[in-house]
Amino acid sequence: MSVVRNALWLTHKPAGEPSFDMVARSTAELDVKACHGGALDPFATGLLIVLMGQATRVFHLLHSLPKTYEATIRWGEETDNLDLTGKVVARGDLTGLNEPALEQALQAMLGWQEQVPPAYSNKRVGGERAWRKAQRGEAVELAPARVYLHDARWVSHDLAAQHSRLTLTCRGGYYVRSLARDLGVALGARAHLTALHRTRIGPFAVPPLGEKTVVPLDDALTWCPTRTLSDAEMGELRQQLKLPPSQVMAATWELPDGFPNPDAPLVVKHLGHVVALLDDTGALLAWLTQPPRQR
Repeated sequence: MSVVRNALWLTHKPAGEPSFDMVARSTAELDVKACHGGALDPFATGLLIVLMGQATRVFHLLHSLPKTYEATIRWGEETDNLDLTGKVVARGDLTGLNEPALEQALQAMLGWQEQVPPAYSNKRVGGERAWRKAQRGEAVELAPARVYLHDARWVSHDLAAQHSRLTLTCRGGYYVRSLARDLGVALGARAHLTALHRTRIGPFAVPPLGEKTVVPLDDALTWCPTRTLSDAEMGELRQQLKLPPSQVMAATWELPDGFPNPDAPLVVKHLGHVVALLDDTGALLAWLTQPPRQR
């Protein structure tokens, strides 16, 4: 049971269900604290990581990992929330919409960019979620955020039906709805998303709909270097002493070529269990779990 309680649950969120409901449904199976590892909009589908028990302490490590999505863009109309459930707020001109123009516009979005988040987002404005203000009809102005789009490729176009499909890989904090908006503005066509499906976060892939994959915390942090502690070193760590340099095993999962370094901490294990995170000087960053005591 401890494996299940301290683990990453890889779930497949269906369309129409809020991410927080998925977390609540997961915790109903166990009396344990939990959080998600990056929300999906209600209309979106795909991989939602639910962090269970002491795995909640590695939430921040997921943010800088690559996230891969499949998206469908509808051309001709921009909506207030930038997806198909919203109200149309602008219409565009489709006469200049062609495959060379689409390719050029998409390539211009790659790399580090300043991106304005959607008004309907979890960003805070004056201590309140932006989407709550937008839902009440209040004007919401969000500052641009620095985001990273690693790769993006068109999968197909049906311009007669006014939609295109693409796949993309980005860093945490990136809004695919904003990408659709910005492409629509750049092309003069206006646009919004009609579908969004997350297939991966770092080493984790979406399971089939209705199923979940349980990854024990001890096995989950494969993008981080690791070190195994002796009993003596474990005693030193409990005293919050810096540990001297020792043999470190490289990460077993590699980032895509050219993806920004996530500055992953050193994961330390004792008796086969993850116990803590250290910085590159050997200083304690955070306790994760306590290993079972030797008899």
